Amino acid sequence: MSTSYDLIVIGTGPGGYVCAIRAAQLGMKVAVVEKRGTHGGTCLNVGCIPSKALLHASEAFAEATGHFAEMGIKVKPELDLAAMLAFKDEGVKGNVDGIEYLLKKNKIDAYHGLGTIVAPHAVEVTPDKGDKQTLEIKAIVIATGSSSANVPGIEVDEKRIVSSTGALSLPKVPKRMIVIGGGYIGLELGSVWSRLGADVTVVEMLHTITPGLDGEVAKQLQKILKKQGLAFKLGAKVTKVDTSGKSVALTIEPAEGGEAETLECDVVLVSIGRVPNTEGLGLANVGVETHARGRIVVDHAFQTNVPGIYAIGDVIAGPMLAHKAEEEGVAVAEILGGQAGHVNYDVIPSVVYTAPEVASVGRTEEQLKEDGVAYKAGKFPFTANGRAKVNRTTEGFVKVLSDAVTDRVLGVHIIGPDAGTMIAEAAVLMEFGGSAEDLARTCHAHPTLNEAVKEAALAVDKRPIHM
Repeated sequence: MSTSYDLIVIGTGPGGYVCAIRAAQLGMKVAVVEKRGTHGGTCLNVGCIPSKALLHASEAFAEATGHFAEMGIKVKPELDLAAMLAFKDEGVKGNVDGIEYLLKKNKIDAYHGLGTIVAPHAVEVTPDKGDKQTLEIKAIVIATGSSSANVPGIEVDEKRIVSSTGALSLPKVPKRMIVIGGGYIGLELGSVWSRLGADVTVVEMLHTITPGLDGEVAKQLQKILKKQGLAFKLGAKVTKVDTSGKSVALTIEPAEGGEAETLECDVVLVSIGRVPNTEGLGLANVGVETHARGRIVVDHAFQTNVPGIYAIGDVIAGPMLAHKAEEEGVAVAEILGGQAGHVNYDVIPSVVYTAPEVASVGRTEEQLKEDGVAYKAGKFPFTANGRAKVNRTTEGFVKVLSDAVTDRVLGVHIIGPDAGTMIAEAAVLMEFGGSAEDLARTCHAHPTLNEAVKEAALAVDKRPIHM
């Protein structure tokens, strides 16, 4: 049996389902193929959404445990982990059901099963049960996302040695947890279990956490997390994992060589990055070119070397971020629809959802120095922000970096309360090529946290008002 479409999108994560919806809006006959039983990809099912639910719940628990009394609220909080995990699952279901509704609303046909490209204009769908089906199409978009990377020699069983997926559903709070990898995901999930009572140690091969983040921000984040109870072993690598005993024993050595030590824990979270999901797609069948690390090679229009086959999101170069994939999904749909789809990769915000949050957009000081760009920097601490003071959320600061000659904003970096929301105004400003002066001259409501952004922009010209 064969069915014909203008476009088939393989994968219904943020990039895939957004691409499908935009293509349908442009009048194309669209279908999606999803390997999971539910739509939403890693992000909605076992990534962004469930982790944010646990971050929110664990932060509320920590507030009730340690800070409510300061505000005159007397409570005796008790952790019900099963109910907290159910809260997380309910949130996931609501979002997943929402994607299914949107696909139906836009008259997009959904097929569940493994999608394999058998020809430049044909996809074979193999369901868990039932017969295979071949779909004929004019164009294919690969949006299959990514999975957690493994450490050689360490087998993830999702019980004692877990990936980010297993870390979302631990049946009880471990007494001791070791996180291998000091990136965004490891720090977020490590923070969750630390707030719920675990002793958490982060082992990172580099000498800094959150590689790629502005150096000053990364140092401040580590300082804050250490104060919250997380321990760090930087410049260290795990060389052996022994699961034969009641506890898991990790052998750790300095990355540059030196004396080994042993750390014991109940749960190990492996969080060293992600790898693209391209296995089983049949790329070799049609000769789609890939990079050495498995990412698919595309041109400026997201097309592979095989005409009619496109790719977006985590399977191509660039940051593995859901919103980056969404922008690419819209862009490729508009290109296929005869419009001028485009993504500005210089203005892709990134957020670390710890407490406080960290948010960045544009270039870091290290990148500007490396490229020899003359720049000015303005910084403003939340200790001097009225709203942060009264809320007692004063840790962190806002940093604005602008071109020394043109004053055009090149990067904004925030560590502080609700940083992930605040970064949006910086992204809008930069999308329009705005200057630090533009930001400084824009009226901000009082009292708000965003006033710190305005003050940091004023500080670029050495004229902050409240510092």
